[in-house]
Amino acid sequence: MAYMSQEKKKALAPKIKAVLKEYGMKGTIGVDNHSSLVVNIQSGPLFEDVDGDSLQVNVYWVKDHYEGKERSFLMKLVAAMNEGNYNNSDIMTDYFDVGWYNDINIGKWNKKYRFAA
Repeated sequence: MAYMSQEKKKALAPKIKAVLKEYGMKGTIGVDNHSSLVVNIQSGPLFEDVDGDSLQVNVYWVKDHYEGKERSFLMKLVAAMNEGNYNNSDIMTDYFDVGWYNDINIGKWNKKYRFAA
């Protein structure tokens, strides 16, 4: 059963913050419903087309939906978020067993993303 605690979040935070800093992005790290690790990207020099809006990133399709520096940033971010995670799910038998889920939001519904060149 998926479980994310504040202790696990604190252990993963330094690597996540290092990725954010490497790309000049600002964001917050949180836990949602004791099952998901959430990174909310607030501003930065990437994602120019999201300026003034918000976007939820599908962490399973980063390679297919993004290009260039945005793809490399998201790939490193997902890798940092998944350190120590596992996925023993078997979708054919409707069995889902993961350490925790990951969510990446670029902006939020009530606080829009700010593109800062």
